[in-house]
Amino acid sequence: MKDLFTLENKTALVTGGSMGIGSMIAKGFLHFGAKVYIVSRREEILKAKQFELSKIGPCEYIQADLGTLSGIEKLVKQFSEKESQLDILVNNAGISDGGKEVDNITEEDWDSVMNLNIKTIFFMIQKFLPLLRVGCSPETPKSVINIASIDGCGKINSFYNFAYGVSKAGVIQLGKHLGDSLAWEGIQLNTISPGDFPTDLNTIARDHTDEMKKYIPGKRVGEKENLAGAAIFLASNAGNFSVGSNIVVDGGESVRGVQRDFYAKIRPGFVDLDK
Repeated sequence: MKDLFTLENKTALVTGGSMGIGSMIAKGFLHFGAKVYIVSRREEILKAKQFELSKIGPCEYIQADLGTLSGIEKLVKQFSEKESQLDILVNNAGISDGGKEVDNITEEDWDSVMNLNIKTIFFMIQKFLPLLRVGCSPETPKSVINIASIDGCGKINSFYNFAYGVSKAGVIQLGKHLGDSLAWEGIQLNTISPGDFPTDLNTIARDHTDEMKKYIPGKRVGEKENLAGAAIFLASNAGNFSVGSNIVVDGGESVRGVQRDFYAKIRPGFVDLDK
């Protein structure tokens, strides 16, 4: 039982790993013994994060643009030149439409969110399958973890991230389809849906932390250990009987829902339709 959560002798790749939730997960994996590759577009930030994380354990970076299929294929090629197999794939890279009003969302806004948040995830899994299949069996499973959001879990976020919420609901459903499809050969796919964690993507939780605490049953926003712990569970032997699941890590926020008057305080022009 003492080795239930170990990730020793495993190699992980985390997209969007240079900051925010991806960085939290990468750091957790390193603490539990994995070798970790972090991936994002901006090489300067990647270098700085790789330098920081290498103090914990073996961490390398690969600069890649995952917004196109050719970018994904280039990443797979670069990774395969360094490693012969992949044990853990975390699809975390994503963007938001920034809570724009419905009248202001452009086709480019919509397409960019859908492309990176769901299309990229599907083709990342597809293109990495040959490396995930190496040494893979139901007895020695590999792990794919997709990062969705409580915005995709059924509750309507009063901030109205239209494209973002729809894309994350799609990620959760994709996890069920691919989870069933791939588990038969020993690739276990699951989803994590974070609540409000203070990151550069979630600027509300970052910039209005004290105010937001009042509306979350857990009385705080998320901390890096909460996300890392869920990912470590799914990637280790502790979680190797989970297939197609969606683990919600949000302090109870999706159960209760953040109050609309909170957004009225921080978002100019927000109309609370419940009043």
